[in-house]
Amino acid sequence: MSEHEKKPFDFMGFRKLASVLSIALLVASVVLLAVRGLDLGMDFTGGTSVEIEYAEAPALEDIRNTLGAAGYDQFVVQNFGADTTVLVRLAEAGNDELAVEVTKALKADGASLELVSSEFIGSQVGEELREDSGLGLLLALAVVLIYVGMRFQFKFGIASVLPLAHDVIIVLGVFSLFQWTFDLTVLAALLAVIGYSLNDTIVVADRIRENFRKMRVGDSWHIINTSIHQTISRTINTSGTTLVVLFSLYLLGGEAINNFALALIIGVVVGTYSSIYVSANLLLAFGVSREDLALPSKEGAATDEQEEEPPEWLNRM
Repeated sequence: MSEHEKKPFDFMGFRKLASVLSIALLVASVVLLAVRGLDLGMDFTGGTSVEIEYAEAPALEDIRNTLGAAGYDQFVVQNFGADTTVLVRLAEAGNDELAVEVTKALKADGASLELVSSEFIGSQVGEELREDSGLGLLLALAVVLIYVGMRFQFKFGIASVLPLAHDVIIVLGVFSLFQWTFDLTVLAALLAVIGYSLNDTIVVADRIRENFRKMRVGDSWHIINTSIHQTISRTINTSGTTLVVLFSLYLLGGEAINNFALALIIGVVVGTYSSIYVSANLLLAFGVSREDLALPSKEGAATDEQEEEPPEWLNRM
């Protein structure tokens, strides 16, 4: 029996279990977001940014320990451009006096440094940023709906956008559960998750469309199941190599991009799952059929002679 004729794994046999899992995760995520909310970072809540120039490249962990010992609770320390330039971002609202206090606390260890600049970010800016980021996510989903609807069919557009919303909500739910800081880097990761998940979904959708036009025997369930079987190795290989890079970023990239890498890791795992089950489940629920994807008939074109013979396993069912 050739590889093409082998009976595919019954992915759709687990579709009901997958539906229950997705609904449970979505409900839990929405409840968490409503009850606990997100731990918004200083990009959204406002605060004070202090830029400091060191004579020699400092150890960022030492700076964090010094600020913690000085009584500062919520802050972010990262390099800014050069190794000797450090950006300290504090959740406290302050003025130049706060920047001077931070500089004195860091000088107490005998480090040679000077204050370059300080900047206060008001809560009004943070509120506008929250609104703009939400609109950006909604716009991205709307553009995906239009693109997929034009390239494939409207049912495919809905079945592609809903899984993307599914992925984003679950990532937000996990961040709400563990109260990980949600900042601009995580927002960027969510947009990347949308692009990654869409790419996987388009690959599967393209194969489904192709098989609906080639396979003349078998219902929608069999055709979708076969299409997933034919693309699963590509999906797993892509996700696996991507996760290797993301785990490397998380372990070696430093505190500044930890949450960015975490959001992408969760998004890739959930996005891989949704491209296999959520999108396919929705297509079955919408009743996608050959008529939805049929090519316009051409006068004088051959029919039965050019149609692909169904695989042997399907004839025996």
